[in-house]
Amino acid sequence: MPKPETTPPAIAIQPPIEPPIKPPGRFAYAGLDRVIHEKARLGLLTSLMAHPKGLLFGDLKQLCGLTDGNLSRHLQVLREDGLVDIEKSFEANRPQTRCRITLAGRQRYLDYLAVLEQIVKDAAAALADAGARDGALDGTTTGPAQVSTT
Repeated sequence: MPKPETTPPAIAIQPPIEPPIKPPGRFAYAGLDRVIHEKARLGLLTSLMAHPKGLLFGDLKQLCGLTDGNLSRHLQVLREDGLVDIEKSFEANRPQTRCRITLAGRQRYLDYLAVLEQIVKDAAAALADAGARDGALDGTTTGPAQVSTT
């Protein structure tokens, strides 16, 4: 007599358990704009913020200490991201390239500075906390550490 076929018991497949999403850490600083944060581009935007009418390519090159090629490439990145406008013209039969920061560029620069200011405040607070903890351990603390943010 043949044995009746039996089916194995069904196994419930559970979806993988995903770890909870953690909020960014206290010192993550997601607002640090990667386009602006690069040293040469930060210098370019700072120069252009100080000169609202814009600067000629040669003046910007000298102010920021960049080569023609480096300046061109950084300006291209800033232009592609909408932070600067570049106007080419002729003056006395000589080509002139004038660079200006855009309104969007100005706002992003100010937002970037606000994040930097927060970093300085957080660093000062962290140093003060560390100093207070270290002093509490060795008994030398007389008050909170003073860190100048200017």
